[in-house]
Amino acid sequence: MRRFLPSFVRPCLGRVALGWLCATAWLSAQTAALPDLASVAPDLVVPAVEDAEPAAGRRVWQQAPGWLNSGVRHTLYLPTDWRPEARLPVLVEWPGNGGYRNAYGDTCDGLPEGCRLGYGASGGRGFLWLCLPFVEEGPQGWRPATRWWGDLEASKRYCIEAVREACERFGGDPERVVLCGFSRGSIACNHLGLHDDTIAGLWRAFLCHSHYDGVRAWPYPDSDRASALQRLARLRGRPQFIIQEAGGTAATEAWLRASGVEGDWTFVPLPFRNHSDAWVLRDLPERRQLRDWLARVLAEPARGR
Repeated sequence: MRRFLPSFVRPCLGRVALGWLCATAWLSAQTAALPDLASVAPDLVVPAVEDAEPAAGRRVWQQAPGWLNSGVRHTLYLPTDWRPEARLPVLVEWPGNGGYRNAYGDTCDGLPEGCRLGYGASGGRGFLWLCLPFVEEGPQGWRPATRWWGDLEASKRYCIEAVREACERFGGDPERVVLCGFSRGSIACNHLGLHDDTIAGLWRAFLCHSHYDGVRAWPYPDSDRASALQRLARLRGRPQFIIQEAGGTAATEAWLRASGVEGDWTFVPLPFRNHSDAWVLRDLPERRQLRDWLARVLAEPARGR
């Protein structure tokens, strides 16, 4: 195709391509120069998931009521200070895309058991912690979707049923449910979490780590900014903690400023090169800021629901 362009255009295209390659190389070099999470020892270890009855301090497999005997399940963690009569806030988390590995050894399997944000944010106390799948239909029936949304309507339905069950059976406070996500899960905080009024009404606040709905186009329907803006309108002023590694939060800040939507956004650049939610298992200033933010937003009057 390039050979059919006028001769005076070809050098311009070459300069544009060269500029893009140089910018990409510069960004890669800048990212590589940042510290690695491995340089900071973790102070938390996420509990293994058990096939057992829910109990304080235990992380167990569960299935939402409408999904019994399917191939889909989620994890539930009851904190060490859980009591049957307690009414505790709930952290609900979606994972990143599966099959991910980068040059720094960061990986993601795309499954609920691989989630870490909620455990690090709470330290294992004071919050119920749900890690949910995205759902798709395979040859043998329903199964977790390890990349993107699977069946979007089914993924929303599973989420709503799991959250309601956690509140009804295990003392979760439906007025204090915080939606969390890493990478794909971070995009999902708005893409699924604000997809319609029913699911949008569940959330008190949002923790979005790495990527944000509307900042760029992705390979699925309605990832464009016009569609993202319709979802963002359902936020209605509720708080979001937006944290991003390497390049920081500048692109997300620019998108939200241009959106014209009013929000209570806390932007936190994470000074590590890793595309990983493992930062929250370390005693970092950003984790302390996250915990302070959670305490504040859950103590304030609810907004926008």
